[in-house]
Amino acid sequence: MNWAEIIVKALKDWDISLIAYVPDISIDQVTSLIEKDPFFRLVPATREEESIGIAVGSYAAGRNAAVFMQSSGFGNSVNAIATLCIPARTPIPMFINLRGGPGEFNISQVAMGQAVKPIMDQLGLVHFTLDDDRNMEKILDGAMKLCYANRQPLGVCLTQLLHGGKLA
Repeated sequence: MNWAEIIVKALKDWDISLIAYVPDISIDQVTSLIEKDPFFRLVPATREEESIGIAVGSYAAGRNAAVFMQSSGFGNSVNAIATLCIPARTPIPMFINLRGGPGEFNISQVAMGQAVKPIMDQLGLVHFTLDDDRNMEKILDGAMKLCYANRQPLGVCLTQLLHGGKLA
């Protein structure tokens, strides 16, 4: 299995069937698999904080949800995470395309890419970084277990080393 298939398997294993996201080419390998699978409901959003709201509503209605976003979109969604997810104790796995690392061509992506993990640390959110697919199944299974046991959002940062990044 490649990295995208491993993510899809982990989502299924944890009965995470609603996926809210802002379309982005770097996660297209995952979202195209999800879109083809009748297990999932893929919900595109216009902004990342909207994705957070969709995921929280889904969880409140009894359906597990995850969010896919870019690191710049994580910056947009911090208020929704801090004022909705955390106080409501909503377990939302957030898959974050971490921009600004090796291979980045857009200098405006670097600052927010570097700020994602420190912001999650300040919010007290657990996060994991995936640079390759080694041990990815174990890491994702452990991350989902922690996310649901802790009833808090959790970050899974996907680097360009994992998915190949965007081309200029």
